[in-house]
Amino acid sequence: MPGMMVAAGLGWWLGSRGEPEVVVQEKIVRVEVPVTQSAPPVQLTNQPAPPIGNQVTNVPPSTNQFRVSRGILVETNRAAAARIGLIDPNEAIRVAPGHDAANFVTRPPMTDFEVQVALDRLGYSPGSIDGIAGGQTRAALVAFQHRHGLRVTGTVDAATRAKLSLNAPAIMQRTVTTNELATLQPLGATWTEKSKQTAMAHESILEMFAEQHHCSPRYLMKLNPTVAWNSIAPGTPVKVPHTTAPLPPVEAALVHIQLSSRTLDVYDGSTNLVARFPCSIGTLASSRPVGSLEVTTVAEAANYTFDPARFPTSPEARVGTGKLTLQPGPNNPVGTTWIGLNRDGYGIHGTPDPEKIGRTTSLGCFRLSNWNVQKLVKMVRPGTPVRVDP
Repeated sequence: MPGMMVAAGLGWWLGSRGEPEVVVQEKIVRVEVPVTQSAPPVQLTNQPAPPIGNQVTNVPPSTNQFRVSRGILVETNRAAAARIGLIDPNEAIRVAPGHDAANFVTRPPMTDFEVQVALDRLGYSPGSIDGIAGGQTRAALVAFQHRHGLRVTGTVDAATRAKLSLNAPAIMQRTVTTNELATLQPLGATWTEKSKQTAMAHESILEMFAEQHHCSPRYLMKLNPTVAWNSIAPGTPVKVPHTTAPLPPVEAALVHIQLSSRTLDVYDGSTNLVARFPCSIGTLASSRPVGSLEVTTVAEAANYTFDPARFPTSPEARVGTGKLTLQPGPNNPVGTTWIGLNRDGYGIHGTPDPEKIGRTTSLGCFRLSNWNVQKLVKMVRPGTPVRVDP
């Protein structure tokens, strides 16, 4: 209802639910959440994001960060794409052998991998799924336990395991298609080369499937030890985490970013903690916007404008090519999605390097994995309040 204010005293509220003793302490601030009925989101597709440049660190523009950081060389199968006669519209996604969806009985997750899948489905992201219960998985568990009034431990105790149920197999199988191979593009070595591409697309099926199923490429290779990723062909079956369950529709009453924990939380109008995502923050404290902000723009397919003035050591700056526009796509410097904030040049956006989220820093903006910012963009609209705390 317009003008209605919900007193979201988060510290008081979380403590007033009659929870048992809290073991894992989190800094929860007292804020007020305005709940309004606002206009539908403004979709700014195929347009440059607001003046940016703070979104990418000053690294050599020729770097494919996945290949460098992981040390796995993955070649695009251009020959298979060149042989395309007809586009196969059938993605052929099905449950993997041994994980029969039709006969699956809802049960608690039994392994760290299944815990990560269950959390991801519910909107409490463990980061890139890798079968290891690390810090981001623990942060997701803390949020889930807060939400459900459980003892907050950050571990999978009996009560948490029982509440965190799997209602579908954790693994499914999909088949590589000619259509998917046709969309692959090698990433240009310079900003100029990238500006000539038709899209900032995935470079390989391994990269594509890992991102689409919210897992690390290395874990996907572990699930599929016999797949020849460098020469993958149409019809190849691939096992992937089953993370495709849609979240229930939620309108965010507050987006709360905590710099110390590098987390982004979403609260609904009833002050329920309905989602948590790992995020990267600015390296320098002076570049981090702290305090009360709000969403101003939403672009689900954002272009990126490269300004050589911000990259004086780049070849483009020395030659004087001027500003360059990079097309939308998962390997765009701002990922697939841009959520602009009411501070010039700042926003929440995706990334071409999802495994680095929460573990690296930026020049000021807030980075999420592409899959998480795609969830977030469905919850916010212009006017959604954003609170940033140290």
